[in-house]
Amino acid sequence: MANVAFLGLGAMGARMAANLIGAGHSLTVWNRDVAKAAPLARAGARVAATPREAAGGADFVIAMLRDDEASRVVWTDPQTGALAGMKDDAIAIECSTLSLAHTSWLTREVTSRKLAFIDAPLAGSLPQAEAKVLIFFAGAATDDLGRADPILKAMGAAVHHAGAAGAGMAVKLAVNTLFAAQVAVMAELTEMLGKAGLDAGEALAIIGATPVCSPAAKVAGEMMVKDAFTKMFPVELVAKDLRYATEAAGGGGIAPVTDMVRARYEETNRQGFGNEHLTAVVKTLR
Repeated sequence: MANVAFLGLGAMGARMAANLIGAGHSLTVWNRDVAKAAPLARAGARVAATPREAAGGADFVIAMLRDDEASRVVWTDPQTGALAGMKDDAIAIECSTLSLAHTSWLTREVTSRKLAFIDAPLAGSLPQAEAKVLIFFAGAATDDLGRADPILKAMGAAVHHAGAAGAGMAVKLAVNTLFAAQVAVMAELTEMLGKAGLDAGEALAIIGATPVCSPAAKVAGEMMVKDAFTKMFPVELVAKDLRYATEAAGGGGIAPVTDMVRARYEETNRQGFGNEHLTAVVKTLR
């Protein structure tokens, strides 16, 4: 079993960290709001005061954070950053969804200290995190990923090696863009079907039986019809990810569809639905 540090105990991070304890690993956790660490402490985790303290002695240091800025501070702050506390043979694993520019910068920061780095963002939300069926997209050297594979599989069902560092993040941004675009279109379709006089739920069942409808789009449509907006993938984070995806493509002129979808979620956020599940994009059409 390994010594693991986990940085960031939001809704996803807390569940992922709990699964590491369940797999028998020795866990040290850090979170900006220390109260969120209490359930894990009761389950056997040690709670550190800073990322640097958490990383001390760890074989693997995992971060699950909100955005580029949080990642920068948690990893590289001169006084409290995790990199300053890592031992020579440790591996830094970034599971957050970040921009490609930041991921490239972070890779350089980690490797300049002669440490190994893996970007391993993931597909899945709260139910998948609880059930340990997350899907990881990893950018890493083959040997480093081989070492980290048992750690990632303690939290998920599959680890896909996308390529060198940064490749995992590129795949993740593509996956989130495809998902968000389908949900945004499904919002328009459910409203269109209702205005055409159809029962949107019944019409969706027909559409969902065709090969053009993905399982994710079908579930999203069903949630909209049922007014189910319980937060799993919040609108505000969707908008952030789409902004990163647009930037990665070279701007809205190169990726106009992605940029239009981003604008839909930005507008949904501005209208006060940022803390709801991304299916709340339909509310802006009602």
